[in-house]
Amino acid sequence: METLNNGSEVIWYEPSLLNVPPEMCFEAPYWFVQDKITGSAKGRGTTWFVQLDGLQAALRHYRRGGLFGKLVKDQYWFSGWQNTRSYQEYKLLQHLREQGVNVPRPIAAKADKFGPFYTADLLSERIPNAQDLVAQLQHSPVSSEIYQSIGRQISKLHQAQVNHTDLNIHNILLDNSDQVWIIDFDKCYQQDGDGWKQANLERLKRSFLKEVQRFSIHWQESDWEQLLLGYHARESL
Repeated sequence: METLNNGSEVIWYEPSLLNVPPEMCFEAPYWFVQDKITGSAKGRGTTWFVQLDGLQAALRHYRRGGLFGKLVKDQYWFSGWQNTRSYQEYKLLQHLREQGVNVPRPIAAKADKFGPFYTADLLSERIPNAQDLVAQLQHSPVSSEIYQSIGRQISKLHQAQVNHTDLNIHNILLDNSDQVWIIDFDKCYQQDGDGWKQANLERLKRSFLKEVQRFSIHWQESDWEQLLLGYHARESL
């Protein structure tokens, strides 16, 4: 990882993955001019999908949610560069990849300071040919082997002592080789001990139950048992 710091803006980036000037890579108009925009997705804001050399990337500007987010859309209280949300997520993705968890590669992160506040952006790998588990389960069930693979990835996540505070089946992807990926680590963090891990799993199970009601996904209790089988098998290694 390399760092650019001009006093009011800091960029952290991986030069081996970034083939454009780091200062420009967070600007959607730049990518439009280069004809590198391959798509977009709507959430709290627009996530732009861009094409780099040899990999696709997702460009996201951090935005607030909830009622407060209607008043202050994208500014956060500044308490140090390493406490910014973009830096925290960048470093967490690095840590998880080092621990063998299937997560997107972090490419570049930026924070801009304005008085006591900052804004933030992240450029990270977009997993090619992948869809979230909800989309897959709306179409058809998945195998016991895939549920066990999901369990193993969550176990790796927990062995890395990372609490995914929004662990739900929208944040679990399957690619066209049935490889499991975990995404969206904004506001997630490393946490000591083990007491929180069961609550993490229970949150995930509630997500399955919720989407059965909302979208009639193909899921049953025995699928959860297979997921736990993979989770505990990884624990015992």
